Amino acid sequence: MPEIVILRIGHRPLRDQRVTTHVGLAARALGARGMFLAADDSGVVRSIRDVVERWGGDFFIEDKIPWKRCIREWRESGGTVVHLTMYGERIQDREDELREAERILVVVGAEKVPGELYGLADYNIAVTGQPHSEISSLAVLLDHLFAATELDREFPGAHVRVIPSAMGKQTEER
Repeated sequence: MPEIVILRIGHRPLRDQRVTTHVGLAARALGARGMFLAADDSGVVRSIRDVVERWGGDFFIEDKIPWKRCIREWRESGGTVVHLTMYGERIQDREDELREAERILVVVGAEKVPGELYGLADYNIAVTGQPHSEISSLAVLLDHLFAATELDREFPGAHVRVIPSAMGKQTEER
């Protein structure tokens, strides 16, 4: 399975904090290795690092990342760049090919992304051709690429763990 890192672009600190935090949380929970944030937002960084500290794993987050440089350096190091967009190719037509990549940078936009991004990406991938959330697109992409194996993932160093239950909330604190 490929190593997957997220690049969040177009983040507007006053408007997108909650959604960007959820992009990072979904990425972490569903198997991504980390997230680069092309904005200065210590609140998002702090929130995600707090979750990693309590819930485990080694997910990283870095902000203030110049997005074009990040894409260029990722490609120069042999990585693959996947841009999630509703205007791209169907995920089901490319998922086998993408699973063969060693490292994937998934670019997830907030506001309208610059048109040049389509040319910088190795793949422009759509999860349906309908408007919906970038969080749901990322979740579906990760689930397809990891073939549902991420659903059984353990998070080393967790201080809190949910115990599956048909009714009620059960947790274990370590």
